[in-house]
Amino acid sequence: MISGCPPGLECLAVIDQLMVHQKVEILEAMGGGETNNRYAILNALGQTVLFAVEESSWFGRNCCGENRGFEVRVYDNFQREVLHFSRESCTDSIEVSAPPGNLIGSVENNAGSWFTPKFRVKNENNEKILRIEGQITFGKTKKFDVLPIEGEAIGIIAKKSSGFARELFTDADNFAVAFPMDMDVRLKALLIAATLLIDMMHFES
Repeated sequence: MISGCPPGLECLAVIDQLMVHQKVEILEAMGGGETNNRYAILNALGQTVLFAVEESSWFGRNCCGENRGFEVRVYDNFQREVLHFSRESCTDSIEVSAPPGNLIGSVENNAGSWFTPKFRVKNENNEKILRIEGQITFGKTKKFDVLPIEGEAIGIIAKKSSGFARELFTDADNFAVAFPMDMDVRLKALLIAATLLIDMMHFES
């Protein structure tokens, strides 16, 4: 067992990058309305290490859109829930528990504009530990730098193109997330939550 690592997140201790791959929903692609998001979280070899499933109401998804409240359950390859993300409707923050019920921190919007969004990552004591600053440009990769409270970037969250047809008919997204290998596993988990919040707030349509 790795010291300080929540049960089920040992897989995050030995990696320095992830791909967050949103699954395409057939009903959504056929114009059947917004469905619950599902994400495969892959390592650098393309192997699924975690799987995230959104739980929200039909009304929230189709009437509140990116402002909806939701719960996200994150499972390991043994189908154990190892992470839980929670967001209330019309708020710009997400709480993270690992294991479920044990708060490890939160991610919240910190003003900025649509083109230069800013987020703050906090620990379980509500202390700021990381900042995330974005650069969104039409037609290019959307990049979010991960920085300490003071200092230069130590990681990145980048939205990758999902292909023209896929983006035309769905809002499914792909993100690459990079961070130091020796970063605390709980911070890596918080960056996964930040990626999903960024997706919800800036790329749901």
